[in-house]
Amino acid sequence: MQFSRRITRISQREAHREPRFLGSALITISLAILVAGTALAQGDHNGPPINYEKSQPRDKVAQLNERLKKGASRLEWDEKYGWLPSLLKNLKVSETSQTLVFSKTSLQIRKISPRRPRALYFNDEVYVGTVQHGDVIELSAVDPSLGAVFYSLDAKRSPTPAIRRTSSDCLSCHASGRTDRVPGYLVRSVFPSASGHPHFDLGTTTTDQTSDFRERFGGWYVTGKHGSMRHRGNEIADRDAKPPIDTEAGANVTDLSKRITTAKYLTPHSDLVALMVLQHQATMHNLITRASYEGRRAAHYDTVWNKTLERPAEHVSETSQRRIAAAGEKLLEHLFFSGEFRLTAPIEGTSDFANEFESKGRRDKRGRSLRDFDLQTRMFKHPCSFLIHSDSFKALPGNVRQYIDKRLHEILSDDDDSPAFTHLSTNDKTVIREILADTLPGFEHRR
Repeated sequence: MQFSRRITRISQREAHREPRFLGSALITISLAILVAGTALAQGDHNGPPINYEKSQPRDKVAQLNERLKKGASRLEWDEKYGWLPSLLKNLKVSETSQTLVFSKTSLQIRKISPRRPRALYFNDEVYVGTVQHGDVIELSAVDPSLGAVFYSLDAKRSPTPAIRRTSSDCLSCHASGRTDRVPGYLVRSVFPSASGHPHFDLGTTTTDQTSDFRERFGGWYVTGKHGSMRHRGNEIADRDAKPPIDTEAGANVTDLSKRITTAKYLTPHSDLVALMVLQHQATMHNLITRASYEGRRAAHYDTVWNKTLERPAEHVSETSQRRIAAAGEKLLEHLFFSGEFRLTAPIEGTSDFANEFESKGRRDKRGRSLRDFDLQTRMFKHPCSFLIHSDSFKALPGNVRQYIDKRLHEILSDDDDSPAFTHLSTNDKTVIREILADTLPGFEHRR
């Protein structure tokens, strides 16, 4: 309603400036209000120009499903783990990425408990979730245009296993304020009861790289060393205790065998480094999707109004410029780890996740990569997200990409003093520029 009143005032101003708008043209403007209003509605991902539910996804899970239908790929049934090992192999997801969450905060909550946590596996673009005796394997993949798309695969043997799109069942949580109002991801930290149900009255936290370490991993198992730092993982909350979770008992855990039957899982780990990467990339995916949506909505908005007001087709309104800048800056801040929690003790995982993750990095002429870990005072040696190399980043609309490319060069210059990026040292900026010059096609020419 506020948007409609504001646009009506704009329409009236334009009408007074240009008499030819009076009469029938005002009807055209009124219709344009409805169309442009839809474009500005952040929560309306099913309307134009996004058309989330109606659009055919092109993500890695959708591609696998097409190959299965054509017989170009196949899933093998494992008597112990069902479709899971073959599914991970087909999607190129390593079992070292395994993290275990025991809070009842996902689709199959009746099957999840502290004794039977949900296992989550991921790579840069795909997420796979499974629970013991579950009805389905849950999947999600990042589509370059749509953002997070959700699927399921029946967890029973079949000669023709079929992956189904199930986005509508998932978006109540995965397209909310916690995901920046786009189909996306979230890593929650809760105070879990003995059954796994969160004590919601004690609060929950959506965590990322900026979260205080003390607020992270409630309801998750965490294997790894983190020195004197403490987190909420590995333990059940006592709502009457102060504090509700014994963080000492859950600290520096490297063996989960006394808490769960680890043989039921592909690995005995819920790797701390994997969890930290998961936190970063979940939010990064959301912000890339948000910027993509905002760019397309802005272009749609300008197309409607430029035609209605007989402006040049290439005219970009101030409203659109502000929307693109707001989404672009938010993306850039996360990309460059602005506000990242400073580690006060070294981090070490228990699986081979860190080595595998680093091995996949694009390296510059000096062998440096954005996937190189620091894990002493911050997550990465070179604070620029590895997801700058993702298909989703590459597919950002031209209006957004133009803004971000310009800002990338400004932020990485010696003269930039933007408050959000003062944590980047001169050496950080130099190294990141050099890595991007060698690994991001067209970087030097995009200004």
